[in-house]
Amino acid sequence: MIRIIPRLDIKGPNLVKGIRLEGLRVLGRPEQFARHYYEAGADELLYMDAVASLYGRNSLLDIVSRTAREVFIPLTVGGGLRSLDDIRAVLRAGADKVSLNTAAVRRPELVREAARAFGSSTIVISVEAIRQPDGSYHAYTDCGREETGLDAVAWAVRAVELGAGEVLVTSVDREGTGKGFDMELTRRIAEAVPVPVVASGGAGSPAHVSAVINGAGASAVCLASLLHYRAVRELPHQEQGTEGNLEFLRRGASSVTGATLGAVKEHLAEQGIDCRHVLV
Repeated sequence: MIRIIPRLDIKGPNLVKGIRLEGLRVLGRPEQFARHYYEAGADELLYMDAVASLYGRNSLLDIVSRTAREVFIPLTVGGGLRSLDDIRAVLRAGADKVSLNTAAVRRPELVREAARAFGSSTIVISVEAIRQPDGSYHAYTDCGREETGLDAVAWAVRAVELGAGEVLVTSVDREGTGKGFDMELTRRIAEAVPVPVVASGGAGSPAHVSAVINGAGASAVCLASLLHYRAVRELPHQEQGTEGNLEFLRRGASSVTGATLGAVKEHLAEQGIDCRHVLV
């Protein structure tokens, strides 16, 4: 069964969104968006601290704790998790899974240690990839800022061999553009690993979601702009908080018009793709 996972990128106390993981704009309070998506039928949620690795810390514990009291679907948390103690703290706050990238690249043995301590199903390896001129993909860390020199597909394979139970694949090139997922990147990794692959980065329409499932073998799909830009028009203004920088949406500056979770799942059902249920 295909999972649809809203991705909430966090900076400080705010939900933010950018393009290619840069130019982050504040959209509102993440807990309100999380509750909105939960009530609309999300299968899981992903919280990603967008600046945690850059500043050497994760600041999501309070947000995770508040969300876990109101949202009763699996919650994955990533960004700035550098040790077993960091992982344990996030899980105790209410997360069900953790996403590792920068710390795992720097010390791959952390993946093995975490899988042994908390179970493979708890450990998601996050692969942020950029396509190279020769057609290969390199893995990046620090929200797509730092080149690792690692082949993204080979790194995904190694991480799974070390114990990761799931791979989150983000195309930095496509992220936030609304141009569709990087099908080749997703397909290469999905064919190379025996665990579920979550596609992230690029969805601009429900058709892009069905395409990456049917055409690239994704087991789940992370959605951000596609859902957020619709949600900001649906949430009561007072629930968005006072920090939202939404003028770019009002001016039509975004290439992503947005869709509801119900519309995405209805489209998948029409395409014969099995998902949990359809809401409209």
